[in-house]
Amino acid sequence: MSDTIDTKIVSRLAAILKVNDLAELEYETESVRISLIKSRGVVTAPAVAPVVAPAPVVTPAAPVNTPTENKESNVDVASLPGCVKSPMVGVVYLASDPNAAPYVKIGDTVSQGDTVCLIEAMKTFNPVKAPMGGKVTKILVESGDPVEYGEPLVVIE
Repeated sequence: MSDTIDTKIVSRLAAILKVNDLAELEYETESVRISLIKSRGVVTAPAVAPVVAPAPVVTPAAPVNTPTENKESNVDVASLPGCVKSPMVGVVYLASDPNAAPYVKIGDTVSQGDTVCLIEAMKTFNPVKAPMGGKVTKILVESGDPVEYGEPLVVIE
């Protein structure tokens, strides 16, 4: 088990804490637990404790799903009618477990109500459903990314 902490995750959690004006935020995986507490306008990370159980290495479910299409485009994806946004603050997962196939891939056709990803919030996995049928043209997050309320996740056209 590694004693190093991914500073990218801590930074993103601190940003979520600040943007949502939260007083406290906890993030936990099988290998690490991070608790952020805002005190007098300053974000601190007082509790970082390794979890006792050995954790499997979590890898992105489908590395081909990284958002690479149309990076040069200045289109605001959040304004697109087929943009699926996060319904809550949490951690996004593109598959039910690290060894499973992702719920959707770029180019897949989905129907209204199909699960496109999961959001873990307070140790509960919440399915995010497609609001409409169509073709998945963009996947804007990677498995394990912390997400904010309203953050674009997937684009369906």
